[in-house]
Amino acid sequence: MIPTTMLQTIVELSVEGKIFYAVLLFSWAVYLWEAYLAFRQRRIYRTTTHVPHELGKIMDAETFEKSRLYQLDKSNFGFWSGLYSEAEGTMILVLGGIPFLWSISGSVMARFGMGSEYEISQSLVFLMLATLFSAFTGLPWSLYNTFVIEEKHGFNQQTIGFFLKDALKKFMVTQCILLPVTSLLLHIIKIGGDYFFVYAWLFTLIVSLVLVTIYADYIAPLFDKFTPLPEGELKEEIESMSKSISFPLTKVYVVEGSKRSSHSNAYFYGFFKNKRIVLFDTLLEDYSPLNKDGEAEGDQGKENSVPEESNAKPKIKKQGCSNTEVLAVLGHELGHWKLGHTVKNIVISQMNSFLCFFLFAVLIGQRELFLAFGFRDSQPTLIGLMIIFQFIFSPYNELLSFCLTVLSRRFEFQADAFARGMGRATELYSALIKLNKDNLGFPVADWLFSMWHYSHPPLLERLRALGGPKQD
Repeated sequence: MIPTTMLQTIVELSVEGKIFYAVLLFSWAVYLWEAYLAFRQRRIYRTTTHVPHELGKIMDAETFEKSRLYQLDKSNFGFWSGLYSEAEGTMILVLGGIPFLWSISGSVMARFGMGSEYEISQSLVFLMLATLFSAFTGLPWSLYNTFVIEEKHGFNQQTIGFFLKDALKKFMVTQCILLPVTSLLLHIIKIGGDYFFVYAWLFTLIVSLVLVTIYADYIAPLFDKFTPLPEGELKEEIESMSKSISFPLTKVYVVEGSKRSSHSNAYFYGFFKNKRIVLFDTLLEDYSPLNKDGEAEGDQGKENSVPEESNAKPKIKKQGCSNTEVLAVLGHELGHWKLGHTVKNIVISQMNSFLCFFLFAVLIGQRELFLAFGFRDSQPTLIGLMIIFQFIFSPYNELLSFCLTVLSRRFEFQADAFARGMGRATELYSALIKLNKDNLGFPVADWLFSMWHYSHPPLLERLRALGGPKQD
């Protein structure tokens, strides 16, 4: 039970005080819930030290142990980085970090002879300072994750110089997009009248569609090298499979993801009749630099070996999928398109965006919201967006995130079934196992952790749903 004195204190708080402490308490409640779920999963990592019987034909003991230790390290890192993030956020709120940074941005504006009437300009200075602060405080954690954890487990392919250059480039590109978009959004809110939320929503819809359209053609190439998939059997098979389901494929790219990490991936993008497929080089058995390096070493060893060793076992490739397995993975991805999952996700996202802007229009006039976060003399629109979208909506955001996770898992099963319907169950079955091994995914999960966090079903559930390697 809550002590009487504490209950009296809560009752006697002003409206803005109640808002502030409600936000703070909910934030810590979410953190503790996440920490509890992570604890349950860490217990699985610690105690499941032998390959379960049902996994005996899927994963060897060495790979199982590697994945267990990798995921355990990641979970421990997540605990400490999460605790730091929560503590930092709490200190910022309690010590008035947001109004302090706003006043700093006002001082910067004053140096250029501009006062409070230049609210949008001040908002952009505030936003740049906030993202700069976030980049600096997050840098040590990112460095540790990349050069300690990922390096330790064989995934990191970056040098310190490449990492820092990449981080700086990401920051600059983010500012080039974020600042003008924010400026226009604030301007629309200010001049939009009673129905500004409709115009603001339409603006964000257009921006999101434009960014999705241009990302892989103009933004992603700033960081990674994209090359057309060479003519050959794989490209012909991809084009044939796309044609069989009327997928309007225009180009197939291979992205040089291996210069950062040995993790693998594939995706498609584009609207209407202009679809492109992107394959990571680490996904392709014939393109993965790790395999080429391994083959080179193997060839050198063969040259130096004595004749008696000529009957040694051929080198098994370390990474990636065969062409038929790549086609099965793409069959899954194309299933998302054919079954309308992409459109459904966009519709859900935009419905949520419209609802949030509508509620923002209802709440933005409440002075108590600004008072709760230390803004007594002004009510900047950007701060209102931050308070309402980030703090006030946080319970709704948590519920929505869980619902989307459940929906995503359903979509993944449906996409697997689509690939199976294309006669590619056997190849998808083996591809899922290979990708799980390549990425050191741990195939055993706590049910509650899995239910809350896994947007993709655990490996065993997907394999069972596919029905076994001889289904087709």
